[in-house]
Amino acid sequence: MTSSAPVRNWAGNVEFRAERVHRPPKVEHLRALVAGARRVRALGTGHSFNRIADTDADLVQTAGLPAEVEIDAAAGTATVAAGMRLAEISARLHAAGFALANLPSLPHISLAGTVATGTHGSGDGNQNLAAFVRAIRLVGPDGDVVEFARGASDDFPGAVVSLGALGVVTHLTVDVRPTFEVAQYVYQDVSLEQAIERREDVFASGYSVSIFTDWADGRAAVWRKLLAADDERWRKPEPELLGGRLATDPAHPVPGMPARNCTPQLGVPGPWHERLPHFRPEFTPSSGEELQSEFFVARDRAGEALEAVRRLGARIAPVLQISELRTIAADDLWLSPAYGRDSVAVHFTWIADRAAVTPVLAAVEEALLPLGARPHWGKVFTGGAAAALADYERAEDFRRLMERHDPQGKFRNPFVERLFG
Repeated sequence: MTSSAPVRNWAGNVEFRAERVHRPPKVEHLRALVAGARRVRALGTGHSFNRIADTDADLVQTAGLPAEVEIDAAAGTATVAAGMRLAEISARLHAAGFALANLPSLPHISLAGTVATGTHGSGDGNQNLAAFVRAIRLVGPDGDVVEFARGASDDFPGAVVSLGALGVVTHLTVDVRPTFEVAQYVYQDVSLEQAIERREDVFASGYSVSIFTDWADGRAAVWRKLLAADDERWRKPEPELLGGRLATDPAHPVPGMPARNCTPQLGVPGPWHERLPHFRPEFTPSSGEELQSEFFVARDRAGEALEAVRRLGARIAPVLQISELRTIAADDLWLSPAYGRDSVAVHFTWIADRAAVTPVLAAVEEALLPLGARPHWGKVFTGGAAAALADYERAEDFRRLMERHDPQGKFRNPFVERLFG
């Protein structure tokens, strides 16, 4: 199926400039389309807040390809159609008795988009979702099908978080584990100062932990997700945490938004895919009217980074809906924001006003980039290519991989070219 109708991203702040938008029903159609195209970019669910997926030529959505989930129980893997949403993949894995080790806040997004941008959940021992990938299958510039596999190719660590610059991904083979249950609790009115000072203890207090704050009133909320099989605290949680109290009613991370949009809380155990995300797939996630930015800093510099952001609180608060702090374990993927270092991610959900947000975001970057912060590839940042790549020691290796695999630049766009030339 091909259309020339305008397409916008999820937040509505980007209208794609593609001449044509395609939704091929089979890989064979996709291969022919790519082989005959001048330039191609793949678009997942459109949850990125910048022009990483934009093109002036052909835009491809792979959600129309067959929704395949093939589990290899002996190998502990599942091969999945890349355009499927995480919610659908998760439900099918759980029904078969399997799980992914972690999920991001939103189950609404596609697996391919999640992997290509290094998107993550939280937890001291949890890597981002790209690190679950065992093999990646894509359509290359000549319409050929190419596969990169862990341990079989020296290029594999560069091909996973690829920003869409190597081809259109059709399938991903990911590590899976037996399904498990999670119980979720929320603590409100926690001291932000104490949460920052004791962040190592806070982040270690659950399988997946998030700290939410508006940087304005010195308070925070801690969302703690516990493994029901391994952590007996879910049966009798602490009534208080760092001056805060255990919530007795469901909450939403953004004050004033309906809690029914969020996954079950109050310690009721349930399947991993219905607790690890913050939001239910059948509702609009977050606030729906927003911009987002996020920066990854090494855990040993997190104290400096969080204090720097807190000093900007008076500037941040008027254009902020909520900020979230999470931990991500290190990986070896060249363009992963967590490459080579355990990280703390500082996330900002801004109001949907780019003009008002931009000078504040610039001040945040001025404070964080000198500390080695890496911006999330799919979110809003202002620092440009040099700032984004300065702390990626394998960036040049990725540029060479991109030029070998796609010498004519069929899968590049202005976003990628500003980064790599």
